[in-house]
Amino acid sequence: ALLAARDRSFSLKDFETLKTPAMLSALAGIAYLFGYFNMPTMILFALIVAAFTLIQFLLDFFRDQSSDYLVLVNAVTFGVVILGTVAFGFPHPGLSLSMYTVGHVIASVALIAGTLALYGLATFLKERPKYFFPAALVGSVILAIAVLHVALPEVYNLLVSSLISFFGEQPVTTTVQEARAWSFDAAWATFHWGLVLAAGGAATLIWWIYRKMNPAYVFVLVWTGIILASTAAHLRYEYYLAANIALLAAVFAGAVINVTWKDAARLFRSESGDILPDTSERQEKAKKGKKGGRARDTGKPKVSAKDRADPLKVGAFAAIVIVTLLFGGSCFATTLGMAQTVKYGGIDSQWMEALEWMGAHTPDPGVDYYTIHDKETFAHPDEAYGVMSWWDYGHWITYISKRIPNNNPFQHGVAGPNGSAVYLTSTSEKEANQILDNIGTRYVITDYQIVTGKFHAPATWADQELQMAPFQPYFLLPVSAGSTSYQAMPFYTQKYYLTMAARLHNFDGSMADPGSEVLYTEYREPGTVNNSLPLVTRMEQMDATAAAAAVEEYNRDAPAGSAATLLSLYYEVKADSILYPIERVPALQHYRLVHETPQNVFVGGGADGPDLKSIKIFEYVPGARIKGDGIIEVPVTTNTGRAFTYRQESVNGEFIVPYATSGWSGEVKTTGPYRIVGTDVTFDVTEEDIQQGRTVN
Repeated sequence: ALLAARDRSFSLKDFETLKTPAMLSALAGIAYLFGYFNMPTMILFALIVAAFTLIQFLLDFFRDQSSDYLVLVNAVTFGVVILGTVAFGFPHPGLSLSMYTVGHVIASVALIAGTLALYGLATFLKERPKYFFPAALVGSVILAIAVLHVALPEVYNLLVSSLISFFGEQPVTTTVQEARAWSFDAAWATFHWGLVLAAGGAATLIWWIYRKMNPAYVFVLVWTGIILASTAAHLRYEYYLAANIALLAAVFAGAVINVTWKDAARLFRSESGDILPDTSERQEKAKKGKKGGRARDTGKPKVSAKDRADPLKVGAFAAIVIVTLLFGGSCFATTLGMAQTVKYGGIDSQWMEALEWMGAHTPDPGVDYYTIHDKETFAHPDEAYGVMSWWDYGHWITYISKRIPNNNPFQHGVAGPNGSAVYLTSTSEKEANQILDNIGTRYVITDYQIVTGKFHAPATWADQELQMAPFQPYFLLPVSAGSTSYQAMPFYTQKYYLTMAARLHNFDGSMADPGSEVLYTEYREPGTVNNSLPLVTRMEQMDATAAAAAVEEYNRDAPAGSAATLLSLYYEVKADSILYPIERVPALQHYRLVHETPQNVFVGGGADGPDLKSIKIFEYVPGARIKGDGIIEVPVTTNTGRAFTYRQESVNGEFIVPYATSGWSGEVKTTGPYRIVGTDVTFDVTEEDIQQGRTVN
């Protein structure tokens, strides 16, 4: 469309001159709509067009060339886009460009209006000094942004704030793998030698533009630049960038081969003897020597300079062929490897086992999985309930278990006061229970990843400012004894062990006492000695009780800028540290384990080693009440045969217990009555007591 409009004269009064460029522009608009109907983030390509239009106007102005072709192409292309967008409708409210809203129409109108404004400004300043145009552009942009910010804040947020936030990085984006920033290692792993070829292709296009202006070349460069910036900000745009890498690699390879292939051909023909004359015929006339004598005929004919291969060009030809083959070969190998991985990949087997169990052994929520429900009239039936887990697993819960997840990979239900992030990192059972009550949740699924490698995700979503600091802070430690060099290392605080995720998965909801030893730590606070993190001055393994007393004593008269605390080793340093809190962790009163998967995450721990299952499913229940003081306990055996003791300390002379000792037909069973430790007092608790919240005694 660009070249058709630029390379021919057209007039608004002569339809024949408009027909071809207008039709091609309309097809471009239809192609854009196909992308838009697939995903609203197609707006990124409107940004590419806008940036290209601005740059091309500048280039045309400095070359004294009309830019009317840009007006025609943009007006027709995005006129078609506007019509198609309006016909499609706006199922989502507001102006967000990441959803199907009227904001897309506003953006398209703004692009057309901006093109017309650029054309008018270029025409008005045509006879003025060249620097007037870019100066006027800068001033106009600043003025437009200021006016929008004051007079039309919604449009400002739509066009300006959205752009800034898109190329920026919010803390929560680091928790989404495909939304993280790009790295050189990731770039090379994906495109390898294609990056080298693409860089050469970009340089080639710049050289061609310098020799002769071609808006198509400019568009490719702008397109590549914006997609490259998008990929640098968000890894997921690699699949967009692949087209640019392939295109630029082809441009460079083709350009080099076009210049060098004749020399390579000469070399090959020379080696095969094709360009040499017949050496069997000797020259009949002898050549004269320096003294007029006859020189001996060597039989070696001379090759003219124009027929001689240029070694530099031959080398360039060989290099480009080798690098191109490396690029193609590595791409093929990577694709083949991914295909083989997918063949044996898919949903984790432990998750599959857990969710298949859930689909078969939990109550039907009363919502037909295969029915298309009306958004305006649908209401959940009374028996419906939600399943709390992390958003990574939401679609699995829906697809395999046919149950209703509280959140999903669209990040629905993750943030906010009732989100899964706040729930999983909550250190108060009362507050966590309120979240489940607010959103109608009956089951909670935890896994090993969410209490270890993925824990940073809910922590970041729950508090984007503090993130991991309250649970897994970093401290500076000397690299070695007596060293003045320091390294940052993570540790667990007691607050980590108090989170709902840890209390459920690590401790089965039971009371947990500290391990035999904890880390007594003295440190200098950040900023006291030019340090950005707490700097450890003393760290010693101590008995938990003695360590707690030592912390209290040190902090009573601690020097300014210094403090002491208790820490535990990070799971990557000591794998089973997540099972041993720093201080006592109280039991959860309303959660009972109903299923766990067979895999022990501590492989090779032996019969006496720790046994922590990969995935656990808990039911949220009212719980039965037992009057009494002290610690109550009941033996429990899980569906995998693992045995543990549920223990709970009384609060205000009462226990609220989640496990039934009779009337329960589930897989996880108690193997005896409740007993108050240190006494012979026992209690039988029925399933009806648990579900009705009855007081047993």
